[in-house]
Amino acid sequence: MNENNYPKLHNATWPGIVGKGPDSEPPIPFDTMLEMTAAAEVDGVKFDGIDIGLLDPHINIDSSDDDIKRLVDKVSGYNLEIGSLVAPIWAGSAMGSKEERATFVEMVRKACHFGQRLRELGIRPSGIVRIDSSSSPQAWDADPEGNSRIIAQTFREACDVAADFGEKLAAEGEICWGGMQSWKTMLDTLEAVDRPNMGFQADMAHTLLYTLGYNREQDRILPANFDWSDRKTLEDALVTLTKALRPWTIDFHVAQNDGTVFGSGSHDKTGRHCQALDPNGKLDVVHDAGYWLRDENGVLTKAFRHICWDGCMFPNAVMNNQQTWNDILGTMIKVRNEHGWYEA
Repeated sequence: MNENNYPKLHNATWPGIVGKGPDSEPPIPFDTMLEMTAAAEVDGVKFDGIDIGLLDPHINIDSSDDDIKRLVDKVSGYNLEIGSLVAPIWAGSAMGSKEERATFVEMVRKACHFGQRLRELGIRPSGIVRIDSSSSPQAWDADPEGNSRIIAQTFREACDVAADFGEKLAAEGEICWGGMQSWKTMLDTLEAVDRPNMGFQADMAHTLLYTLGYNREQDRILPANFDWSDRKTLEDALVTLTKALRPWTIDFHVAQNDGTVFGSGSHDKTGRHCQALDPNGKLDVVHDAGYWLRDENGVLTKAFRHICWDGCMFPNAVMNNQQTWNDILGTMIKVRNEHGWYEA
């Protein structure tokens, strides 16, 4: 039995919402996601917490202090903590009109207030507020230099607001967001923002697609027509990718990907998350997590206190099966056994 107790193991609740709705299956209620997370157990080990989206119908970002207290009581009743938060910035856009950019920053402000209250109530010892540009790669392509400048300015304003609440913002690298659609554009954006409380959220499924150059072919790392049986070339690509973005990484999603893309709504050609044990998964999840959790010398970075499983777009039948979450937890435990540490 491994004695590592860090990083803490969290499950995400927003997969109960993302990709669900009128054109798909009904959303899975927050309470159900919470119950399934709390019920998961492998060899006596359970999830330590949840990361949450401040998104209807799960959680209203305009919740009163009393509402937030009720949420805290509910989650703590399952012996779980709350970690990172997703801000509903899609109400605006980091690259849009003056009004849209103001709405974007206001959503960040509301999320940071929510996060501050959770910390004050003692349930949130770690975590960031997750954002993206809420702009398409196609719109960004119309004026890459000018649009990147606007995104960076909006992100800086959001960082300044977040700093007032003691919060850090993390941009999640997904190929469906303009100015973030490749590892190079993501790096350029982070460097342009240049704020101490701005970082990167690495999702293993999404960042795998950075190596393939979807939505920005000139930035692909893997060769065209890559043969997935060539593990050495894949590992070299992951080394290149993580060397660039790991220094910025302040939040981490363990995930699997089958190397294909999936589009739904505003998520144009984004990563298709796989189940933890999917035989079509292209990543060696436990091994490849180490590229993010350790530096180039193999030393643990300890850059974040918890890691989270993110698995969106699964059918409801899969998500309502308790074994799904036990398999996920088992994978998370293996990641911690391999790349974690112990604190008394």
